[in-house]
Amino acid sequence: MFDKNTFNNKIALVTGGRSGIGYAISKQLLSLGAKVIITSRKEELLEKAAEKLKEYGEITHLACDIRETEKIQILAEHIKKSYGSLDILINNAGGQFPALAETINDKGWSAVINNNLNGTFFMTREMANTFFIPQKKGIIVNIIADMFRGFPGMIHTGAARAGVENMTKTLAQEWSDYNIRINCVAPGIVDSSGLDTYPPPIQAMFEEAKKAIPMHRFAKEEEVSNAVCFYASDLSSYTTGTTLYVDGAQHLNYDKMGLVNVMKSFMNPKK
Repeated sequence: MFDKNTFNNKIALVTGGRSGIGYAISKQLLSLGAKVIITSRKEELLEKAAEKLKEYGEITHLACDIRETEKIQILAEHIKKSYGSLDILINNAGGQFPALAETINDKGWSAVINNNLNGTFFMTREMANTFFIPQKKGIIVNIIADMFRGFPGMIHTGAARAGVENMTKTLAQEWSDYNIRINCVAPGIVDSSGLDTYPPPIQAMFEEAKKAIPMHRFAKEEEVSNAVCFYASDLSSYTTGTTLYVDGAQHLNYDKMGLVNVMKSFMNPKK
């Protein structure tokens, strides 16, 4: 479906591109001919990622906090001076933590909403105003999550990602006159090193979760990046305002209460 020239002469920005899904997306875009800029908050970690990625193509990096419009504008000016234009924006940056709804304080709620929803909008707006709208072309892919039937145990990110999905549908219509396409990719549980950061009971829950997913496994990072590259390429030239689930049908019939039940067991251990 793709060849090494799929993104030849294309400039792509990947937020959160230093690790996990963002790294896999950056690697594939580079391998298919794109020039890629990766960004996240920590310059040192970005530099290490860029050093590894440079074997696949032309990679640059600049630290940016997507929650701060002024820093996004600095990033946009950096891209304009370095490349003159931007063709593809991948909104991958985000973060969350497991929590029962009744235990999330104001600060925790605001942090996730500000990062995952506000930050995604700020980045989208600034890159559109700087590049996509003036040049009357652009492609945006938003990485969201499987919140099709709610997101128990992560209500904050479920609400934020649902907001991003609705934003995507709205902008697909508002910006169609500018030839801007915008879509979402919704990964299920991805088999990556990030799963190792969870405590043993939650890791055990993940192992049980594999049995409940219709395809009986988690997604590979490359399977998510394949979906992103499809949306970012001309193969999807008549597709906008949609969401592609990469989750082995998890969003259709998976019991989503596993994480909540594990957290409740922490709070109410058997005596």
